[in-house]
Amino acid sequence: MVLPRFLLLPSARRVILGSAEAALWGLKSIKGSCHNFCTAICKDVTYMELKKLLNSKKIMLIDVRETWEILEYGKIPGSVNIPLDEVGEALQMNPKDFKEKYNEVKPSKSDSLVFSCLAGVRSKKALDTALSLGFNSAQNYAGGWKEWATYEFSEKKQGH
Repeated sequence: MVLPRFLLLPSARRVILGSAEAALWGLKSIKGSCHNFCTAICKDVTYMELKKLLNSKKIMLIDVRETWEILEYGKIPGSVNIPLDEVGEALQMNPKDFKEKYNEVKPSKSDSLVFSCLAGVRSKKALDTALSLGFNSAQNYAGGWKEWATYEFSEKKQGH
């Protein structure tokens, strides 16, 4: 008597399903490694690079600190404040809502974005969020407001 193909022995079914699970696990592992690799090679922007980018007007600088921090300590000229907990939602908003809320044109996925915060921790999280949403030209200014203020205030003292 010949059994129909769908009636495999339990041991054969385990082998087949086990192989499929291993293959899926391998794909998930590759995807994770790829994301980590992409994040690792996206280099941080230095102070001088950021100054040049801001002067060229070819980037959107997004400061992910809380609004009160910006009001109290200041901000990098030309930056847009989108607090970290709003970044994912903001990058997925429709352009009209984005413009109303942030008073800026919503960036497209191909636009160059740079994230900053106080010292690089929150901006790195924002960068990861942006990359996961397909904003592949996003970068991080790890020095943040602390580094910017240090350079800017020392330049002004020296009369530059």
